[in-house]
Amino acid sequence: MIGAAVIGLGVGEAHARAYANDPRSELRWVYDLDVERARAVADELGGRVAGSLDDVLADGETAVVSVASFDDAHFEQAIASLEARKHVFVEKPLCRSVDEARALKETWERADRPALASNLVLRAAPLFEWLRGAVAAGELGIPYAFDGDYLYGRLHKIVEGWRGRVDGYSVMLGGGVHLVDLMLWLTGQRPIRVTATGNRISTEGTPFRYDDFVAATFEFDSGLVGRVTANYGSVNVHQHVVRLFGTKASLVSDDAGARLWESRDPAIPAQRLDLAQLPPGKGVLVPAFLDQVDGTSPRGAGHELDLVCACAAADRALTEREQIVIEYA
Repeated sequence: MIGAAVIGLGVGEAHARAYANDPRSELRWVYDLDVERARAVADELGGRVAGSLDDVLADGETAVVSVASFDDAHFEQAIASLEARKHVFVEKPLCRSVDEARALKETWERADRPALASNLVLRAAPLFEWLRGAVAAGELGIPYAFDGDYLYGRLHKIVEGWRGRVDGYSVMLGGGVHLVDLMLWLTGQRPIRVTATGNRISTEGTPFRYDDFVAATFEFDSGLVGRVTANYGSVNVHQHVVRLFGTKASLVSDDAGARLWESRDPAIPAQRLDLAQLPPGKGVLVPAFLDQVDGTSPRGAGHELDLVCACAAADRALTEREQIVIEYA
């Protein structure tokens, strides 16, 4: 059995359930700042309540650590877990800067490259799984433009919740990262330059200190252009809008559903795709991570590290108000 521990029981509760339900793993520890919540999860799913991350890392029977704490704690907890020779599954973002990405890569390599992944759950949505295969098969032709909008629709969470208290909170790394991830994952490319702009009009007069709307434009060697917005102040239900344009077809996915256009003829309607736009749950990637742990699938952290670097470059472009050449770890 693969011993697992979960640090943080917001989204992390979904991690805990996934470990408890997978026949290969055993939930050994849970930890949360809310001790009563941790006790309730342990009583239901098994395992013990840890007093700190150190309790988890000292346990030789724990092979996997899931880090699902606040964004600003991910890096230090992931580094400590790697140094303890644990496999590490981290909520997005994996970390928050290029320097942190480089430190994670170096620590991961010194630890003999254990499984290291981030919980980028939109990859598990049936629509995007299909779309990735269609792009690879050339069914959309050559991709030349990707548009992604992360429409949060939950303003109270940044005005009243922990996000507003985190120093340097980034809506691009905290939410837009999902769309940047899809852009890289669907096309198999990584950007070389980025520009960005933003505002905090929706949170004017609130305790939130950072831009709640950010728009970034990414450029690729192939000529592909990607435009991603992280829009936390939007008045709508939470959703992800994706538009992928190729020389043979165009895909649009929004709250009206997913549609595929294969002709410019206005008399030929779009094909509606009856595929779910969301994954079945927030712990859905845990089994694939365990595949890396047990050697069923290969290990590698390159994509996750590239993703952090691309988003961090967008934040730097936002601050400096100029085009940034993206540095990778």
